Amino acid sequence: MFSRSDHTGFLPLDQLHRLVARLMQLGYQCLGPAVENGAIVMRELDAPDGLPRGLQAEQAAGRYGLTQDPQHRYFAWANGPQAIKPQTFASKESLWRVERDETGMLQFEAVVSDVPAQAIIGVRACDLAALALQDAHFLRDGRRDPHYARRREQLFLVAVQCAVPAATCFCASTGDGPIPTMGYDLTLSELTEGFVIEAGSDKGASVLDALHLSAATQQQIDDARQQGQAAAAVQTRSLPAHNLRDALMNRLEHPRWDEVASRCLACGNCTAVCPTCFCHAEVDAPALDGHSSQHERIWDSCFGESHGHLHGFNVRPDIRSRYRQWLTHKLATWHDQFGRSGCVGCGRCIAWCPVGIDLTEEVAALTAGEVKP
Repeated sequence: MFSRSDHTGFLPLDQLHRLVARLMQLGYQCLGPAVENGAIVMRELDAPDGLPRGLQAEQAAGRYGLTQDPQHRYFAWANGPQAIKPQTFASKESLWRVERDETGMLQFEAVVSDVPAQAIIGVRACDLAALALQDAHFLRDGRRDPHYARRREQLFLVAVQCAVPAATCFCASTGDGPIPTMGYDLTLSELTEGFVIEAGSDKGASVLDALHLSAATQQQIDDARQQGQAAAAVQTRSLPAHNLRDALMNRLEHPRWDEVASRCLACGNCTAVCPTCFCHAEVDAPALDGHSSQHERIWDSCFGESHGHLHGFNVRPDIRSRYRQWLTHKLATWHDQFGRSGCVGCGRCIAWCPVGIDLTEEVAALTAGEVKP
């Protein structure tokens, strides 16, 4: 990002609606930030000028609250409880259905959902890194999930560089932010007078060309780069930069697991807001008349008691074993599956934990004396 090229322009602040209008003209359902139940979530925009300004979110361990941005910017918030995950890995969906025909025989058929083309405006670098991990899981060779793939192919992603990270953010230490570097169609860096805008795909370049913008100046590009570097520098939380697999797997009986289990509620909030978690359950929902049934996939959590139930016994019968499973899978054995950690440093699990458990503090306590930041 931040190079002088044919696909880098400058979008004045009062012309942001032109970008949204162009996406709507192309048939995209545009999703942007909105306030709902006291949090910033992604919802459909009613009009090209529907993006709100002046929102900020103060986040800390176990705390999330909205405030006003004194500079009245569009994207001065780090993240809300949602990432891209709900738009690709649906929280509840039918995979197939079965009906009884006139002869009493059962007829099975796949359920193919009608998926709209969606443009998400305000995607963060950590969310793009998380999407790449979701892709690695759901689009594996030989195990391609058609429901996920259909939604994924319909996405147009407008990323935004974080200028104001939350106190819970640590994406700089995981290498996943705050500057978007991959996976976007367009990326915006918000400056006082407007946006440095750059294309990251052929689809993005086509949209950018249609806006007929002037080129970003070298000073604007430098200002955007420095803003991203400053956002990385102010982050106070971190994870060790190298592979934690052995450090954590060698401490499966560490007393810290008992200590954190005494605080954990096993509510599953952390897995619900995590942009990379993909645990799910499959259930049947029969109709009351007994003639049809839907086979549904719903989000699940490794913190739930039923998730560890297997052949008459539970492999994770207590909160200690469930928290340990979540943390060691996320930070250790993901390296075996995907070649990297499953944490992208978004900090959502810290802010949305009712008792304020901080993943970075737990890792520091578990690995004290073995690994360096």
